[in-house]
Amino acid sequence: MKKSPQYVDVTETPGDEITEEAASMLVTRYEQAARLAEGKDVLEVACGAGQGLGYLAGRARRVVGGDLTERLLAIAHHRYDGWIPLVRLDAHQLPFAAASFDVVVLHEAIYYLRAAEHFILECRRVLRGGGTLVVTTVNREWTDFNPSPYSHWYPSACELQASLRHGFVNVEVYGAFPASAKTVRDRLISVTKRAAVSLGLVPRTMKGKRLLKRAFLGKLVPVPPVITDSLAPCAPLTILDTGRPHPEFKVLCAFASV
Repeated sequence: MKKSPQYVDVTETPGDEITEEAASMLVTRYEQAARLAEGKDVLEVACGAGQGLGYLAGRARRVVGGDLTERLLAIAHHRYDGWIPLVRLDAHQLPFAAASFDVVVLHEAIYYLRAAEHFILECRRVLRGGGTLVVTTVNREWTDFNPSPYSHWYPSACELQASLRHGFVNVEVYGAFPASAKTVRDRLISVTKRAAVSLGLVPRTMKGKRLLKRAFLGKLVPVPPVITDSLAPCAPLTILDTGRPHPEFKVLCAFASV
């Protein structure tokens, strides 16, 4: 496996402090995936430190977690101690036999892939008939969008749907977390963030971002070792017309079925 970027500094791990909205995003991602995982075999690609694996395992028949970064997998290994299988993998070449899973999950990582189309075809290969690929990503059309270090490509809703249709018959894309600034303080924070992004002042690491969050966004909550429903409320999803831009949502969630 070729030497690749290590994503520890840009990945949320247990103990990191995040906003209440970010906590709701965590719960929403995994709750949506868990609905599909009931009694099924599930693979999470780019599982990171594994906070969501235990949540999925509460409903699935079997869960396997995979990630490229050894330090993140070590955290997950320490947490699950063999209960959940963990594999170091490259998302472009999944080390599993055809028709091994019913659900594949990729949360907040498609933008790190050099060739997302290879990953999509690999997911189609390892999924059984009737299987589903779940992809969530920040929406690059959101006004306050800020790209992550190491990222290659952030799809719009239209581009995400088109890419997934190369491997899947049915693709639906949803939006979540409305981006409208509701108060004067919200608008001030939005303007400040956009200025920081344009000037290159946003820290590249989670540690650096934490300091800014404390200064501008108020109360933070720690990321738990395993996500639970009590962490934050699950947000609703709104199905999108992919024929037009959607700057009104911060997050995109796509479901692609065989």
